[in-house]
Amino acid sequence: MNSPLEKILRAKPLVYTLIILPGLWPLWPLFVAPNPSVLADPLKYVLHHLGFVACLLLVIVLTLTPLRVIFPQSRPVLALNRHRRLVGVSAFVYAALHFSTHLLYEGGFRVLASDVKKPFLLTGLIAFTILLLLAATSFNRMVQILGAKRWKNLHRLAYVAAALVAYHQAAARKLFPVQVLWIFIPLALLELARIAITVQQKRHAATSARMG
Repeated sequence: MNSPLEKILRAKPLVYTLIILPGLWPLWPLFVAPNPSVLADPLKYVLHHLGFVACLLLVIVLTLTPLRVIFPQSRPVLALNRHRRLVGVSAFVYAALHFSTHLLYEGGFRVLASDVKKPFLLTGLIAFTILLLLAATSFNRMVQILGAKRWKNLHRLAYVAAALVAYHQAAARKLFPVQVLWIFIPLALLELARIAITVQQKRHAATSARMG
């Protein structure tokens, strides 16, 4: 029988709400309780905010797999893993809004073409391209077309995107570097724990096979 917590975590309306609300947050300092520092350059504020939310959602979706490996019997963790695709595609949607806002703020594709060699911008574009590719192949039909193994290997590029996003955020000074650490170090620690557990399980399986 599902626990109340598990039922809540399984509910898609809750997940949609938690995904959409951060995107609406800029409305508060812009309209509800006008903040002079935000109103001085509102488009820049929206640009940075959208990038930050995309970054958070990407990290959140990448934490779900190591959490499932570390806590395989946790029903809340399994319930959260049901929303991996939704959270992953949402990360791309916010990244697309961030990219579109950047084009609007900086002056379009012509300026982008002239600035693309800047490391922070280039890494951001590569990360966005990866997220676009992953979102486009996130459907069940694409698993059948590509094959499960090839599809899984393709979607491991999400970790490359996360590394690029971490550099992009720090180099662009959209976040203080210490905030980038707060976001990405927990993910790195969870991944290290997942790898250690996976290696241990494989060794145990190999030992059991030899003894059997």
